Amino acid sequence: MKKLTGAVSAAALALVAAAAFAAQPVRDVSGHRHPNIAAAQRLTDQAYHRIVAAQQANEWDMDGHAAKAKDLLDQANRELKAAAEAANHDRK
Repeated sequence: MKKLTGAVSAAALALVAAAAFAAQPVRDVSGHRHPNIAAAQRLTDQAYHRIVAAQQANEWDMDGHAAKAKDLLDQANRELKAAAEAANHDRK
């Protein structure tokens, strides 16, 4: 029984650590210059927070899919920033 409890505790700690390393999307696009891209960044941030809430409600046990979704939202957010920077470059 102690082995099972220890294994469950270790798995829970690993999941919490993995969630902590998944970067929350940063909203860093000017809403004045790029209102649509800034809105998309807000939506990635909202989705990220909903996933965190889902993980907490399900005690983090989602076979890694929630963590993967958070990673993909972070990637999408970086692409949105790159799109805004490209648009800035094109305007010069």
